[in-house]
Amino acid sequence: MPRLSSLLLKWYSRHSRTMPWRNHPDPYAVWVSEIMLQQTRVETVIPYFDKWMKQFPDVTSLANAKEQDVLNAWEGLGYYTRARNLHKAAKIIASTFNGQLPRDLEALRSLPGIGRYTVGAIASIAFKMDEPTLDGNLRRVFSRLYDVTEYADSPAGEKILWERAAQNLPKGRAGDYNQALMDLGAAICLPKNPRCLLCPLVTLCKSHENGTQELRPVLKPKKQVPQYIHAAAVIVERGRVLLRQRSPDGLLGGMWEFPNARVGEHPAEALENALKMASRIQVKRDAALVSVNHAYSHFRVTVHAFRCTRVSIPKQKGLKWVKLSELDDYPMGKVDRQIAQKIK
Repeated sequence: MPRLSSLLLKWYSRHSRTMPWRNHPDPYAVWVSEIMLQQTRVETVIPYFDKWMKQFPDVTSLANAKEQDVLNAWEGLGYYTRARNLHKAAKIIASTFNGQLPRDLEALRSLPGIGRYTVGAIASIAFKMDEPTLDGNLRRVFSRLYDVTEYADSPAGEKILWERAAQNLPKGRAGDYNQALMDLGAAICLPKNPRCLLCPLVTLCKSHENGTQELRPVLKPKKQVPQYIHAAAVIVERGRVLLRQRSPDGLLGGMWEFPNARVGEHPAEALENALKMASRIQVKRDAALVSVNHAYSHFRVTVHAFRCTRVSIPKQKGLKWVKLSELDDYPMGKVDRQIAQKIK
């Protein structure tokens, strides 16, 4: 066994984190946890994972679920394409693989939402296969261990890091090894102010030797994040409010929202005309209700919500009058959920 792996696994035996999906007998649980953990912190995921496994305890129950129930269970985790892909993949597994997550790597890779990292994680953790993986934590750890100067988020950098991950893989212990690296990145090899003196691999770390640990990983410069302003109409009549369902493709696909449109710097004055142009919904603006700020991965948005009176509502797919008492049954993004809580 490589010395790096030996030191790491010894540390892991003493300091591994306790999580509900670790040592779970069902590969389905590992798959669900790995999808939830993409771009989301462990402490945020744990209650969602527990709730999910009670509601959808196996592939078959998830495959048979309604999309709205799946999105409701996911609400608050963000990146909702992950939930829709889990649902799509469950249907494929139920119909093609007899309800069992396939062990074949190519079959796994063919499922919606499962890329190279997830294949490696599932194969090593759930199926005890000798496969490397490379998430954000592992990318940072290996960038520092080998003082990698290539952009870690470039094809050339990725190639180097995958090679490093594979060359240190301990035969028969890949699952523990990959999880140990995840824990090391979360607890010791932090993005800022890494705790090098507590690291079991400090004597092997090239960036620590060179004093460059704070400079690794090297990442491509981030583009400036655009800021958008939207105005939303909250139209309440006889205990019901008008909602619109977003297109199934793209951001927040299939979620529900209050009818809105992108506007300029004066949302109150622009709402009526912008909404009419965007969706043929005609309203009379009344009082301001609430303003909500939110940051997505590639842009920021401020949504100004106004109470409005109906003038003309077209008959079109996706518009629905919903009882105020039933708003919780309709999955929404964080912005619209805050508006819904305000009007309730």
